[in-house]
Amino acid sequence: MRSMMLALAGAALIAACSGDQGDTAVADSLNRDLQMAPVDSSQALNDAPVEETPSAGATTPATPANPRPATPRPSTPRSEPAAPAPSSGGALASGTTFSAETGTAISSNTHEVGQTITARVSENVRDSRGRIVIPAGSDVTLTITAIRESENKSDNTGTLTLAATSVSINGTSYGLDGGVSGIQTTLVDRGTNVGDVAKVGAGAAAGAVVGRVLGGGSKGAVIGGVIGGAVGAQRANETQDRDVVLAEGSSVTITLNDEFSRS
Repeated sequence: MRSMMLALAGAALIAACSGDQGDTAVADSLNRDLQMAPVDSSQALNDAPVEETPSAGATTPATPANPRPATPRPSTPRSEPAAPAPSSGGALASGTTFSAETGTAISSNTHEVGQTITARVSENVRDSRGRIVIPAGSDVTLTITAIRESENKSDNTGTLTLAATSVSINGTSYGLDGGVSGIQTTLVDRGTNVGDVAKVGAGAAAGAVVGRVLGGGSKGAVIGGVIGGAVGAQRANETQDRDVVLAEGSSVTITLNDEFSRS
């Protein structure tokens, strides 16, 4: 009995070993078949990236139906060029002309040769390069070089001549040599003066002498005196002095006789 059981156990052991080896052989054969299977390399591979599906908790910002236009950025204002400042130097050639307005009236009854008045420059005076040499508003000194009233009422013999001798620029005085033209003067009756009375008296005396000679007595002298006085008065009226006058604010033209420099 015991020997029979040992025989059965050995047979079972041999059968189990045989089954394991069979399974192993079947697995090896299947693996070789897969490795030897042909591969189609011409077929395109689907390598497209996988789209990510947003998670349930994530939110996508909504696009507004009517988006607001962008606010334009304010443009920087353009700066205007500054007005040219008066130059600190420069020179004006001989013959340069500019205008000025007198600040004081001149009369042959109150002024004489050598006296001065001021005239204000009307516009900027520039050199050949456009630099301002004499700014507008500068004061030019005008010197009276000749002045004389009209001695006859029937003529226009009154005389007034001026010369530009200096100019004041920003408080600094510079010598200037210029002639003055365009002087518009008027003649104003001075009225009866001592000279006119003397003319009347001389006429009366001369008439009296002539009347005495012609009339031979005092009556002729009186008549001659009256006639002579009348003639003298008429003569005095005809020769009454009239003053030459340049009004305040008159415009005159100044012409440089020599080069002017501020340096």
